[in-house]
Amino acid sequence: MSVRRLAEDTVQPPSFAFSKENAAWAKATIKKYPKGREQSAVIPLLMRAQEQDGWVTKAAIESIADMLGMAYIRVLEVATFYTQFQLKPVGTRAHVQVCGTTPCMLRGAEDLINVCKKKIHAEPFALNAGGTLSWEEVECQGACVNAPMVMIFKDTYEDLTATQLEHIIDRFEAGRGTDVRPGPQVDRIYSAPAGGLTSLNEPEPKKAAPRATRKADPEAVSVPPSNAAKPQTAAAETDPTLKTPATAKKEAAANAEVKGETRAEGAAPAAKPATAKPSLEDKNRPAGIARPAAVDDLKLISGVGPKIEGILHDLGIFTFAQVAAWKKAEREWVDGYLNFKGRIERDDWVKQAKALAKGGEAEYIRVFGKTPR
Repeated sequence: MSVRRLAEDTVQPPSFAFSKENAAWAKATIKKYPKGREQSAVIPLLMRAQEQDGWVTKAAIESIADMLGMAYIRVLEVATFYTQFQLKPVGTRAHVQVCGTTPCMLRGAEDLINVCKKKIHAEPFALNAGGTLSWEEVECQGACVNAPMVMIFKDTYEDLTATQLEHIIDRFEAGRGTDVRPGPQVDRIYSAPAGGLTSLNEPEPKKAAPRATRKADPEAVSVPPSNAAKPQTAAAETDPTLKTPATAKKEAAANAEVKGETRAEGAAPAAKPATAKPSLEDKNRPAGIARPAAVDDLKLISGVGPKIEGILHDLGIFTFAQVAAWKKAEREWVDGYLNFKGRIERDDWVKQAKALAKGGEAEYIRVFGKTPR
């Protein structure tokens, strides 16, 4: 673990006091713990002091120690142990903590660190010229599935690329940090698979209702009592007024079978005809090209996962420019071929592809206000 020390005395304020609201909050927080265990409130009180002043000062450590009846060294041990506590002034608008543990490092953390060096300062913990930004490298932030990632104050920003981090830093520097959505910066839900669900993705089959509560088949309603009470005779076979709806339906089906209008005896019920897949020879099929040396990452288009990207490659679609040039008939052909039921139009693949073809992820962010996927 890195050595963590308090900031130099030259930057330390002479005293510390919680604001009126924070003092009331601190008093209520201490009361949450049993008598004799009030020192357990040390971490939340240190965090509240940091949120108030931007960093944990020596005066804050001593003040909190006095409030909890602790030796100064004990509170100092807590403050210097956890990297969530900043022991010197940090950026007033953003302090970027880049995770550098193995999963993030394998997925591009070094690129994120280089962005921080370029956009903020060459050295960690050093402020930029305006004092608004700073950065550091830390150990695991607990989002390994979404590597690489950073934490800014209390929020994490995951599944990052260097371009995306540049965009995030620019937003915070402009005082618009709330415009950036925390969490994964790709089209995934928290830590779910990036390419979509791979298991437990079938709807749960409906269970049959218990026999005692099962509703009667509306087609099996009995004949009126006057007819039902009559003894069954040959007349019931010929008199249509004595036949139940269910009986009439079965008889109609039997007559249709005789005419060759239904399935053969013993065969399974005929399935509804599936929507025919468009022919590969259809004139509306988008023109494909031979695989170029540089292939665009079509997965940056919202709605395209690894499987769909593979199908598009099989069709000769490899670049954003191709997708951006699709006419309506071509979009409808691809939508039908993928059985997407209008998803291409809803997700507006063409607009996404135009932005990506024009300026990559940066242009996509400018147009849509969010990172691709």
